[in-house]
Amino acid sequence: MKNLLLFLIFFNASFSIKAQVKLPALVSDNMVLQQNAKVNLWGWASPNEKINIQLGWQNNSIEVVTNSAGDWKVAVDTPQGSEKGYSITINASNKIVLNNVLIGEVWICSGQSNMYFPVGKEEGTWKTGVKNYEEEIVKANYPHIRLFTVLTNASPKPLDDVTGRWAACSPETIKTFSAVAYFYGRDLYQKLKIPIGLISTSWGGTKAEAWTSQTVLEENPDFLTILEEDAKNEKTYQEKLEAYYLNLKNEQLANKSSKTELKKPKKEANKTSYVLYNAMLHPLINYTMKGVIWYQGESNSGKAKLYQTLFPAMVKNWRDDWKQGDFPFYYVQITPHKGQTPEIRESQLLSLKKIANSGMAVTTDVGDTNNIHPIDKQTVGHRLSLIALAKTYKEDKLVYSGPIYNHLKIKKDKIQLFFDYTDSGFRKTTENLKEFEIAGEDKIFYPAVAKIDGKTIVVSSEKVKNPVAVRFAWKAVPEPNLFNAENLPASPFRTDNW
Repeated sequence: MKNLLLFLIFFNASFSIKAQVKLPALVSDNMVLQQNAKVNLWGWASPNEKINIQLGWQNNSIEVVTNSAGDWKVAVDTPQGSEKGYSITINASNKIVLNNVLIGEVWICSGQSNMYFPVGKEEGTWKTGVKNYEEEIVKANYPHIRLFTVLTNASPKPLDDVTGRWAACSPETIKTFSAVAYFYGRDLYQKLKIPIGLISTSWGGTKAEAWTSQTVLEENPDFLTILEEDAKNEKTYQEKLEAYYLNLKNEQLANKSSKTELKKPKKEANKTSYVLYNAMLHPLINYTMKGVIWYQGESNSGKAKLYQTLFPAMVKNWRDDWKQGDFPFYYVQITPHKGQTPEIRESQLLSLKKIANSGMAVTTDVGDTNNIHPIDKQTVGHRLSLIALAKTYKEDKLVYSGPIYNHLKIKKDKIQLFFDYTDSGFRKTTENLKEFEIAGEDKIFYPAVAKIDGKTIVVSSEKVKNPVAVRFAWKAVPEPNLFNAENLPASPFRTDNW
């Protein structure tokens, strides 16, 4: 009888725990919901359980019933954004009250280390802090900018939730938050005057394929080479692990008094394809947002040609999953660094034509030859915000890009270059334009004389009598000085495909 009683108590307790409504980390206190939209609220409870939701901005409550697996999701209408805080009450077998919820603009901020790079300094690490980081931290008192950092995680299978929490932007919370995301969001907030929600999901040293789903990678023959390489790396790792355990066993059996120093092989969790998509992106796709900013490419520079198809495929993957159409996708062209190639910047430039509703921030003037993590993240965030303000928030007269090469005309011994985003003309920071090269049919490039001619650039060299191609800033660490009148730098480019 006693055992039966204990069983019933345990059973009821287990059922009660199982019945508790559970919410994902993103749906919590201090979150920002996308304004003027149908936004998703979701979670888990017992199968076929009725859940009542009371939204602070409307009188009528909403009811939803979980499916046979206990999952539930409902789309609710949000009002115009404002600085008014709301509560959301969720009633089922338990009651959850979400407090201090704001309505505004929500952006996903993703990529590798230059997106992860925090505002503050962390001694003894590559996280050196942004330019004037102490001053920036003191000034970071924006309670209507909300920050959510996804804890780094990798998984071979898609996950349903992440670890993280929403926090109001303050000198304390901004120290460890993505600098590019913060400066981007701060510029939007100061211009739009509505709450901004920033979800940072990034990890240093990662490739685009890690942020792409297994299905997408397996469906494209070009990407199967990536998965083959992953398989080879996994095999090598397992062989090393097997040898380690064999040596460890032999050493223990020998019962030697002096032990050799065996080193267990390590595996970097974030270096494998699709594992970050599974763990750090898939759990976010229910969360309704405005768009994405992206800062990545350094780890793909060794296979820049492949990036021309991989990057657009990743973006399409995200858009297909979010089911919000061609939402804005704005990205950073990687800064000059001795370890990078001009081809990866070219791949990012060409992606502008392949990815609808996209924009690219050029950063050739804020790089650091010896530091792959340049500290001027303010400029990067600002240039991304210009794109958003012009393209997403319809500031039609705002110029958001530097000169982008369009086409050329060959005029005897000269080549005339035509550009987009130069309606107000060009600007140069020194007397002579730099970083232009010109070549003939022999494909040998020579330093060129480049001159501004109205809204075009005319390029020539005494060594090239019959020119056919021009390159601009085509090296790992160029130092170009060509801008448009709005002081935005021209993107590196080449007119050939040699």
